[in-house]
Amino acid sequence: MKIALAQLNYHIGNFEANTNKIISSIHEAREQGAELVVFGELSVCGYPPRDFLEFDDFLKRCEKSVQEIAKHCTDIAAVVGAPSVNPKVEGKNLFNSAYFLSDGKITSVHHKALLPTYDVFDEYRYFEPATAFQCLTYKNTKIALTICEDIWDVEDDLMYTRWPMEELIKESPDLMINIAASPFSHQHPAKRREVMKKNVARYQLPLIYVQHVGAQTELIFDGGSMALSAAGKIVNELPYFSEALSIIATDNINELQENLIALNKYELIEQALILGIKDYFNKMGFTKAILGLSGGVDSALVVTLAVKALGKENILPVLLPSSYSSDHSVNDSIELCKNLGCRYEKISIADGYDTMLKTLQPIFGDAPFNIAEENIQSRLRAVILMGIANKHGYILLNTTNKSEAAVGYGTLYGDMCGGIAVIGDLYKTEVYELCRYINRNEIVIPENILTKAPSAELRPNQKDSDSLPEYDILDALLYQYIEQRQGPHELVKQGFDTALIQRVLKMVNSNEWKRAQAPPILRVSYKAFGSGRRLPIVGKYLG
Repeated sequence: MKIALAQLNYHIGNFEANTNKIISSIHEAREQGAELVVFGELSVCGYPPRDFLEFDDFLKRCEKSVQEIAKHCTDIAAVVGAPSVNPKVEGKNLFNSAYFLSDGKITSVHHKALLPTYDVFDEYRYFEPATAFQCLTYKNTKIALTICEDIWDVEDDLMYTRWPMEELIKESPDLMINIAASPFSHQHPAKRREVMKKNVARYQLPLIYVQHVGAQTELIFDGGSMALSAAGKIVNELPYFSEALSIIATDNINELQENLIALNKYELIEQALILGIKDYFNKMGFTKAILGLSGGVDSALVVTLAVKALGKENILPVLLPSSYSSDHSVNDSIELCKNLGCRYEKISIADGYDTMLKTLQPIFGDAPFNIAEENIQSRLRAVILMGIANKHGYILLNTTNKSEAAVGYGTLYGDMCGGIAVIGDLYKTEVYELCRYINRNEIVIPENILTKAPSAELRPNQKDSDSLPEYDILDALLYQYIEQRQGPHELVKQGFDTALIQRVLKMVNSNEWKRAQAPPILRVSYKAFGSGRRLPIVGKYLG
């Protein structure tokens, strides 16, 4: 049988666009000789729909879309994902389902059993897990049809107590199909390959895996759909970060050789962030971005990615020097804009800063210069950027990195403002590495930006190291605490200084209130700030 893998970019709740895209792919697959075309998890409504699932009209439109798609499955079959209603009084009202469409109608419906409720996932909030399992037969091929998490529980430390494939394999299927919506992290493509191969090794069956591509606010879906032979070889892997439709013939799938796409951490991250920016703007109906360009590495990276995502004509970097800004910061920013070919504006905040100090002098009195004056500068910059954004229809890009976000090294209502945080899931050391990757063939980001000491330039001769540990040490500790969930005792055993551990962990936990007010962060790691990391704002525990 010839099966088309349809890797598409869906838009949550945009039923007309999603339905038309699915129908168009069905016709394209038919023209290429496919007998079955497979789409991703909850493809009809987009993933994750979250509390839209609580609206009756949303569910009715899902059903209507599935019925419309089925009409186009007359001499070809399709698998699409959509919620379905649980007819029983007991349990949740909905299932997360895979619909098999053929002969112009819904032929069978198969429900997801393993509902992830961890990190960014919250499926048990909405769905009832399946308890009954049955293969489907099409074109003399018996198919075990599962949904995403249903085949991911293959580790030694098992999360669930029941596994769909263990039930479906009893019917002696010829083929496994899994439809998915699996969010990206830079570790995920390699892990996904490993999980798929483990399933093939266990059940000795070919596997068709189809997932989403595209970004839904902070979640990015990287594609990488694949077909595996019964020997465990990935014989067809679809491209990352772009839509694709590819046909595989299952009759000779076991005779094909492995064909893998090379994976590079910073290439994946760059493509993910570009797609994240592009889809955030396109799906929200925005076109133009603005940001403050400080001469530092963070804003340099963000403007570079934004130009690649939206085009230089749609990006406005604004230089906002103060009396503390160095000449090289301004010159480095101008050089970067010239390299990118984008226009820029330069607006001094010196007069506004002086005016604010005069306004506050009766309250500040003779108190010494401290963080209050530093934050005024940052907030003045945000006021100017938001003023331009409101006047001319720009969306402000946030340039905070993960290291700064972790320890609260940022000004609320100042440099923490923005519609989307582009690099908020990249540690400072990773920011530098990504910049060097971008510069691998030609110098885009000026070398001086990458070699000078990081500074907020909010007071004379300021350096980040005045307030923070060196970033290589800080980032290593933060990674162990945030991603690996290693507490103080484990960190001491790894060789970190006890006083440093207490200092850093106190900064991380005491700044949860700031992160709760920050913009959504494009997720590129296993543990990003946001919906995937839920800690109490007023908690005292450091471990």
